[in-house]
Amino acid sequence: MQSKLFSLIESLTNVFIGFFVSIIANVFVLPVFGFYPTLSQATSIGIIFTFISILRSYLVRRLFNLIKK
Repeated sequence: MQSKLFSLIESLTNVFIGFFVSIIANVFVLPVFGFYPTLSQATSIGIIFTFISILRSYLVRRLFNLIKK
């Protein structure tokens, strides 16, 4: 079984990569919906969703480890 710390490290690595992908996606996708973010705004949006993603990923991992027991 994976330790809680290792679960967190794995989640952070995954989300760190996703963070950079989200910034690029924000710059190109949001204009399709009429919002033209600056790089600073795209980064801020990415940060907010990154924190949400870290929490979600960690909780799902811990839930599955709990179910596995």
